[in-house]
Amino acid sequence: MDRIIISDLRARCIIGINDDERREKQDVSITISIYAELRQAGQTDRYEDTVDYRWIKKQVLAAVENSEYFLLEALAEAVANLCLAPPVVKKVQVRIEKPSALRFARSVGVEIERERG
Repeated sequence: MDRIIISDLRARCIIGINDDERREKQDVSITISIYAELRQAGQTDRYEDTVDYRWIKKQVLAAVENSEYFLLEALAEAVANLCLAPPVVKKVQVRIEKPSALRFARSVGVEIERERG
């Protein structure tokens, strides 16, 4: 199946279980792979025949920036559900990383995969 990839989308949100993580928004990096049939869009060069990934980006940013999850897993699940809203999307992979969450590590992240149905 074909993929549209949104790489390293940056957002700030309340995420974490510690008191200091609940007070101030923190950076997260989101990478989304959207699986859909893109052959028709490739052949017709028509916007109407593809996934509106700009709409997905706007929805994801709005949801993430207004969220207050404790776990990256819950945030990733919410993002995946948003990405599956358009009927043309068959499957999505969501990777969310929290930079500097662990000492000596560039980031900590989760990656999930969800399918329609």
